[in-house]
Amino acid sequence: MDERARTPWQALARGRYLRSAWPWRAAGYLAGSALTGIPVLLVLVLLTAAGATLSLVLVGLPLLALLGLVGVPAAAVERRRLRLVDHAPAGTPHRTPAEPGLLAWARLRYREQATWRELAHAVLHGFLLWWIDLVAVVTLLGLPLLLLTTPLQLALADDGEVKVVKLLPVTSYPVALAVAAAGAVLLPALLYPLGALAGARAALTRALLAPRGRELHGLLAEVTRSRARLVDAFEAERRRIERDLHDGAQQRLVALTMTLGLARLDAPAGPLADRLATAHDEAGKVLAELRELIHGIHPQVLTDYGLTGALADIAERSAVPVTADLCSDLPRLPESVEAAAYFGVCEALANIGRHSGAARACVTARHTGAALLIEVTDDGRGGADPAAGSGLTGLADRIAVLDGTLTITSPPGGPTALSLEIPCPVTSSPTPRP
Repeated sequence: MDERARTPWQALARGRYLRSAWPWRAAGYLAGSALTGIPVLLVLVLLTAAGATLSLVLVGLPLLALLGLVGVPAAAVERRRLRLVDHAPAGTPHRTPAEPGLLAWARLRYREQATWRELAHAVLHGFLLWWIDLVAVVTLLGLPLLLLTTPLQLALADDGEVKVVKLLPVTSYPVALAVAAAGAVLLPALLYPLGALAGARAALTRALLAPRGRELHGLLAEVTRSRARLVDAFEAERRRIERDLHDGAQQRLVALTMTLGLARLDAPAGPLADRLATAHDEAGKVLAELRELIHGIHPQVLTDYGLTGALADIAERSAVPVTADLCSDLPRLPESVEAAAYFGVCEALANIGRHSGAARACVTARHTGAALLIEVTDDGRGGADPAAGSGLTGLADRIAVLDGTLTITSPPGGPTALSLEIPCPVTSSPTPRP
């Protein structure tokens, strides 16, 4: 077999077709079409007849509904058969259901275009294509083989005469050998159209059952959904860590600080009191650092008051005076979106305080109904470069995970404008989370 060729058409164009296994692979592919076409035809006819007959008593309606899924298993078999004559991978165009169970699987399948393309292929294959494939194999391969066996047929004939293809009478071995020679010449000649037909059938099957563009689109959609699930899982894990630290380690540190404070008050003046005072101060510092860590993992103000209150809190605590122009009726958004927006503004204001030399900054936030738009501007020196390690690259990655975009305009001399846009359609105002 020509290892460079991936389809019969490529093998035909490269001149080594007859010396490869492609002719026999093509013949096997076309001959095997009947093995799948006949069962598909029977299932289609039986389900249609039974469903139409029993639909008057409503029993046939599930059968008619099941008819729409006949193409799914048939297409899976055809995609596997496609490997005989097409080495390119033929993956399934179907998506994975978001929920387990047969009902979720069926609901998704009925909504996919791939299911109806597969049903169309099943109908076409069951009623027409396998007939064409079988006739082609019998004609293009059976005819020369029949001619090649003419001497054997003559030897087995009782009356000393055989009619080749029911037309040409042969009564002598020289004529039989001549007919066999014609068959030997005709066989390699007819293998070329056989390979071309197999290539055409494979191309039709791939176009209907495994289109490359739709397959890539489906994979991209699945990657997008899995990325969203990972973001949600990451946010849930952040919340769990924050809750564990708040309810566990922080409470123990608070109790330790109070115990050290009481011991410090009760201890007489001297070295012991000084050591208790030092330990009390260190415990207070550790508690303050732990609170800052918990706030960095998931700020409580974001949970309690939403994005509007959290952004207002950031503006009040900023090292640079900030004017906050926030939409008062900003709805509660998914936790991953609110967290990304909150930490994005935190990073932007931190960069302004460290690098810009700005006297003032401004934060605006609004929701358009389809996306959250946030803009952070300052009157600093400008020249912000995401590649300079300012944290803007990480911020862009955080926003990109949610299919959002980060735009930075920062000419030398300023001003600098940083814009965040995160898609998050909101059809109704959700109930605020506690």
